[in-house]
Amino acid sequence: MEAKLKVELITYTPEPEKIIASAAKLCYSSSDIENLMKNLSEEQVTRFVEMLGSFGHESPFEHISFTFGIEGVSRSLTHQLVRHRIGSSYSQKSQRYVNEGSFEYIVPPDIKAMPEAHSLYIEAMAQQQKTYDQLAELLFEKHYEAQLKSGKTEKQAKASAQKQAIEDARFVLPNACETKIIVTMNARALFNFFHHRCCNRAQWEIRELAIEMLKLVRGVAPTVFKYSGPNCLNRPCPEGTMTCGKIKEIREKFSAI
Repeated sequence: MEAKLKVELITYTPEPEKIIASAAKLCYSSSDIENLMKNLSEEQVTRFVEMLGSFGHESPFEHISFTFGIEGVSRSLTHQLVRHRIGSSYSQKSQRYVNEGSFEYIVPPDIKAMPEAHSLYIEAMAQQQKTYDQLAELLFEKHYEAQLKSGKTEKQAKASAQKQAIEDARFVLPNACETKIIVTMNARALFNFFHHRCCNRAQWEIRELAIEMLKLVRGVAPTVFKYSGPNCLNRPCPEGTMTCGKIKEIREKFSAI
């Protein structure tokens, strides 16, 4: 069954822009913490955060974080996503503990657009599901008998055998297999993520995810993420001869988000 991308902003640091402004102001103020927070108007906060962003002074942005719930993405995507390690935390659905019976999967747009390719793809997914189920069953029977012989109760043997079976059966699952993941990033980590993954040269699926995440954070902290997006948004494209050549269209697209 085909899966669809779903992204939710589960939680984030309250008053994110005020926290950033306060952290930055503290570096140059003799005020105590309580008064530092109180003496910042909304207008001052916006002006201060925008100034920091335009100058590229990013360390104060590390004080705020955003947590996303993501589903309907492939294992191929999450393998790329977890490479963003600094200032980021991840909790992903485990294929060791969760049975992938009737697993959902992601279909690349170029494959979906070709009826012959799409049919072949669906057939491959069905075959891998069948193989996974058969392996899981065979392995379960083997481990279940062994656990019973070792003296475990039926309930204990079943639980242990199930885990051992799907732990090895998962090796035949495709990169297309749908997964779910909780992601927490501080704002500075998100800047880097958006620079790389909103780019036209990023893989299509993670680019789609990055754009949806950017929409969500701009909704709650617009000044913080005013300059966020692909690297070419605020300066010349850094990709050199590998540029997509669509800088004007990209800037128009992201200014409308």
